[in-house]
Amino acid sequence: MRIIKIFKITLSSIFTIFITSQAFSAENMGAAHPWGLNLREAFSPVMAEMVSFHNWLIWLITIISLFVLVLLFIIIFKFNTKANPKPTKTTHNTFLEIAWTAIPVLILVIMAVPSFKLLYKADVIPEAHMTVKAIGHQWYWSYEYPDHGNFTYDAWMVSDAEEIEGQDRPYTRLLTTDTRVVVPVGKVIKVQVTATDVLHSWAVPSLGVKKDAMPGRLNELWFQADREGIFYGQCSELCGTNHGYMPIEVHAVSEEEFLAWIEEAKENYAKVGEDLNLAKVKE
Repeated sequence: MRIIKIFKITLSSIFTIFITSQAFSAENMGAAHPWGLNLREAFSPVMAEMVSFHNWLIWLITIISLFVLVLLFIIIFKFNTKANPKPTKTTHNTFLEIAWTAIPVLILVIMAVPSFKLLYKADVIPEAHMTVKAIGHQWYWSYEYPDHGNFTYDAWMVSDAEEIEGQDRPYTRLLTTDTRVVVPVGKVIKVQVTATDVLHSWAVPSLGVKKDAMPGRLNELWFQADREGIFYGQCSELCGTNHGYMPIEVHAVSEEEFLAWIEEAKENYAKVGEDLNLAKVKE
C-alpha cells in the first residue's frame, strides 16, 4: 500500500509540473521558462504536428515500458529459485518467437508512417510568400530580404536591457537581439541558410525549424507563424567560444505592420561592399 501511495504522489507531482509548465508557455510564446517540462508551445503547422507525434509516442513508449516492467516482475517473483526450484526445460516456442518478432515490427511500422509523413511535410517547401536569407558568422547572424529590395543587416545578442530601452519589445536574457527578423503572420516563409566561416545552425523551436548553416552551401527551410508574437531561437551547432551567444529573434506581425517595417528597414539598412559581413548604417 505504501508503494502505491508513493506512486500516486509521484504521478500527481509530475502532472502538476506539466500543467504549470504549460501555463508559463502560454505567457511568453517563444521563450523557455525555468522548470519547464513539456515542449514549447507550437506556433506553426509543422511544430504542431511534431508535438502531437511526440505526445503520441510518449504514450506508446510508456505502455511498452510498463509491459516490459510487468514481465520483469513476473519473472522475478514467479521464476525465482524459491518459487520455482525446478526450472523449465523449454528450448523453443514457435508461437512466441513469431509474436515477439512480428509485434515489434508492426509497432515500428505504425511509428514510421506518421514519422515519414512529418519528415516530408517539413522538408518539402510549399509555394512561399517571401524569402529571407540567414547567414551565420562567428558569432552573430545576418539577414537579407531579396524579395523586398535586397537590404541586409546584422543581428547581435543584446547583453543588457538598457541597449533596447525605449523600444516596444521585451528583453529576454541571452535571446534578445539588437535587430530582429520580421515576417508577416499566416504566410509561408522560406529561409535560405548558409554561413561564412564554420558550421552554424538556425533553429527556432516554437516554429519547428532547425537547419545547419554550412559555408559554401545553401540549405532551405520553411515556416508559417500561426499567431503574432516573438519567437526565440539559438545557434544549435557548436561553433566556437561564443556559440551560446548567437540568439535568433523572430517577430511575426500583421501584413500592415510588416509592410511598414519593410519601408523603414529599406531606409535604415544598407549593404556594405560585396562581403557577406553586413553592417547597420548609423542614422
